[in-house]
Amino acid sequence: MTHDPHATALPPLEPDPRRRLVAAGIGNFMEWFDFAVYGFFAVAIGANFFPSSNPTSSLLSTLAVYGVAFLMRPVGGFVIGAIGDRRGRRFALMLSVVLMGVATALIAVLPTYAMVGVTAPILLVLLRCAQGFSAGGEWTGSAAFLVENAPPHRRGLTASIVPTTAALAVAAGAAAALVIQSTVSPADITSWGWRVPFLAAFPLTLIGLYMRMKLEDTKVFRDLEAQGAVVESPIRAVGRSGGRSVAISFALSAITVLGFYYIATYVTTFLTTTAGMPRLSALVVVAVGAVIYAALCPVMGALSDRVGRRPVSLAGGAGLALFSIPAFLLMATGDPVVAVLGVVLFGLFEAMHNSTTTVMLIELFPASTRSTGSAIGYNLGAAVVAGPGPLIAAALAAAGVGVGLPAAYIAAVALVCTVILWFVLPETRWRDLGPAPRPDLTLASPSTVGEPAVRPTTSA
Repeated sequence: MTHDPHATALPPLEPDPRRRLVAAGIGNFMEWFDFAVYGFFAVAIGANFFPSSNPTSSLLSTLAVYGVAFLMRPVGGFVIGAIGDRRGRRFALMLSVVLMGVATALIAVLPTYAMVGVTAPILLVLLRCAQGFSAGGEWTGSAAFLVENAPPHRRGLTASIVPTTAALAVAAGAAAALVIQSTVSPADITSWGWRVPFLAAFPLTLIGLYMRMKLEDTKVFRDLEAQGAVVESPIRAVGRSGGRSVAISFALSAITVLGFYYIATYVTTFLTTTAGMPRLSALVVVAVGAVIYAALCPVMGALSDRVGRRPVSLAGGAGLALFSIPAFLLMATGDPVVAVLGVVLFGLFEAMHNSTTTVMLIELFPASTRSTGSAIGYNLGAAVVAGPGPLIAAALAAAGVGVGLPAAYIAAVALVCTVILWFVLPETRWRDLGPAPRPDLTLASPSTVGEPAVRPTTSA
């Protein structure tokens, strides 16, 4: 049999869906493992980079640096989001995982204040900003890649892999902190033990990069390229016509990211400093609570595939507004079992909101500006509202006026944003995610993008 050089080459086989899930999930896991570990070792980091005779001042300085990183998230969203719309979802994911991995490895080997003086906290701030820049493209980049590849009736379930892996990263970070603090003396933890999980995360970078390099880009982006519909200036296109979708994404993100960072960063501090729980017990509570929360995320994603994004999202926001303070009062008892119930109560409503937000961020925007628009809205909400969250919560706790007071911030944000979303949040479940039929159509109104081309018929 001879080879015909003029024969049309067969299209490449689509990769195994499980490979896509693992590739997106492992990079996202690594990103949020690094962020969680920073929170779990905030006291040791504060002692090394912000030494003070007042431990509370050192802790607040460390949490402030945690918040500063969020200021870079919108910048990362603008840049990496636009790269995702111009170069492809796959390329953007490769970039974000490399940036996060390098920054994390460098944090692991930073000199301390005692070694180089004020240069140490400056370098820490710069590397945290690099992590924030990277994170600005990771969450929505992973979501876009997964959702664009998902069957229409399973987009919510598929998107839930993003918050699920983030929650598992928190559990893994708590487990790593638990192991280190159980086997290393407090003095050695402050000296070198806090560096171990940062350094251990670097191999995940290499694995995540390798797996993402093996993937093909989404069919949606390949169709954009085939139609010549890739937007040259996606940021400008979003600025012209995507304001409403960006504003909705901002409100969704404000609740979702703030709630997640209460779980990922602040709960451990609350349990040890306010509830008086031994640190090892607190880490167990957070790890168990995060695993249960991770299990709830796909359940809520699947529920949104059945009943719609809007009702699940609004119920999650209302639940956080009503039950955040009671959840923290349960945690404040200091009893590990009751505290786990508090974390699970909080996590139940956070899972409802987070799983639906992740898929709606993608469904709100048309294909040509989806990566940019979702990243801008999501990261502005994360930076402006969620970034200061752990610092505000810690400051409220330090005020000493009621043990449930630290949860007042998330309750207030959830209340205000949920009321706004009640009036403006559309149902996006059946929107078509493919490119617009006209190549010159770069951005459509949120009320018209994606007609319900996949809605089941009444005769089904």
